[in-house]
Amino acid sequence: VQLQASGGGLVQAGGSLRLSCAASGRTFSSGAMGWFRQAPGKEREFVVAISWSGGSTSYADSVKGRFTAPRDNAKNTVYLQMNSLKPEDTAVYYCAARLGRAVVAGERLYDYWGQGTQVTVSS
Repeated sequence: VQLQASGGGLVQAGGSLRLSCAASGRTFSSGAMGWFRQAPGKEREFVVAISWSGGSTSYADSVKGRFTAPRDNAKNTVYLQMNSLKPEDTAVYYCAARLGRAVVAGERLYDYWGQGTQVTVSS
């Protein structure tokens, strides 16, 4: 079971970036998926979680209205569309998958993790 995150990079404040997380080894068409991030010197924090159908989502207050997380179960892929980026969004972003269907924010409730991709937002 592997989650491969990609799409990170350097972007100016106010810009956009889209991350991808592709799952291989098994499908997650019934489980929820999530994105987390860890900034330098800080603990990893929840960003967004999305149900298997995409119909249920949960966002951290800090990204509401700016980030969305569509998923394509046919491709076993979840995305993180990040708009209006701010310097405080700079972090390593991780995707995660869980076997359960519930949309949750607790990282201990996720069963599989990707390797992380760096996002840097310059001011």
